[in-house]
Amino acid sequence: MSIPANALAGFCRDCLTPASGPRCRACGSPRIASHPELGTLSITHVDCDAFYASIEKRDDPSLADQAVIIGGGKRGVVSTCCYIARIHGVRSAMPMYKALDLCPDAVVIRPNMEKYVAVGHQIRALMQELTPLVEPISIDEAFLDLSGTERLHGSPPALTIARFARRVEQEIGITISVGLSFNKFLAKLASDLDKPRGFSVIGRAEALSFLAEKPVGMIWGVGKALEAKLAEQGIKTIGQLQRMEESDLARRYGVMGLRLARLARADDRRTVEPRHEAKSIGAETTFDHDHADLATLRPILRRLSEKVSARLKRAELAACNVTLKLKSSDFKLRTRSRQLADPTRLADRIFRTAEQLLAHETDGTTYRLIGVSVSDFSDPQRADPDDLVDPAAAKRAKAEAAIDKVRGKFGKAAVEHGLTFRKPE
Repeated sequence: MSIPANALAGFCRDCLTPASGPRCRACGSPRIASHPELGTLSITHVDCDAFYASIEKRDDPSLADQAVIIGGGKRGVVSTCCYIARIHGVRSAMPMYKALDLCPDAVVIRPNMEKYVAVGHQIRALMQELTPLVEPISIDEAFLDLSGTERLHGSPPALTIARFARRVEQEIGITISVGLSFNKFLAKLASDLDKPRGFSVIGRAEALSFLAEKPVGMIWGVGKALEAKLAEQGIKTIGQLQRMEESDLARRYGVMGLRLARLARADDRRTVEPRHEAKSIGAETTFDHDHADLATLRPILRRLSEKVSARLKRAELAACNVTLKLKSSDFKLRTRSRQLADPTRLADRIFRTAEQLLAHETDGTTYRLIGVSVSDFSDPQRADPDDLVDPAAAKRAKAEAAIDKVRGKFGKAAVEHGLTFRKPE
């Protein structure tokens, strides 16, 4: 049944029937979406709720009522955590030792990025069925512009995106939160208002008053340093920025001042850009104990190179640049890069290039983290031509293709390189 946009005042988010009041008359649900502008707004921000942890709970129902932290080792950091863990004060990027002090009974699970990426692709495919204007921000969030989709879906954007949220929950088994507004800035803020399973709307009529009482740190692009600088000058709320002249803010803060002036007034001119490609693909790990010698670091680097290669192949990309990342025990960061003569997709070539870079850095320094990434993407058809200098490279490439085939059929643990066999990270 087609619902005209101007007739949409409210609906039940569970059964999607028109509704008003505290509960749906059809199904009794209290999850009613209502707003005077509900039928006219079309920019949405979709954010998966505690994405990694939600997937692990979906796959292991025994974890449903437990605090779950996704992260690695006592020396690592929290990638994400479920809402039960958040009640105890655990947050993303928090050191694991601190997280476990706050929530000692938490179940800690190492990240399984391949699984999370696969689920992310499933959700992205469902988004693409709604509109071609999908702008991914990360593996678990995206902007969508649903303008002009009413005839296609037989409903205003608000109802279309609510139907999508229900479908993700029913078919994929995780929950999402939705922000709906008239621009990206406000849609992103809205999606954070009522997590998890949220559906929040910020319309034109209340945009300025909604922003006025919020801290300046909520403005896109305002980091801790700028927030502190603004506070030094007595500017702590967005409402204070609203009362300042744009020219004054531009004089004080340059281009960022113009952004502050416009966003404070709910003026966001960015459009939803569907072609939002990753600039690099990488993998890294933080050790439980520091390592310094090449013999210990090589197997870890090999395993990371295989992860990067798998992601390149899955994305149907090749890369022309390899970067080694190291963080020493005193938290100093080293990055070393090498441009390749030809693009590559092979774990073997990524590893051999990174290994050469690593050999120059094993000078007695102890490291707490190692990572490898690739960038400068290229057409995979041009990747890995025959190497006249290294004739054995072709044999290694064939062996890698055979390994990929076996892993694709039986799982990544079915075949392991001799360098990494039974060697922990």
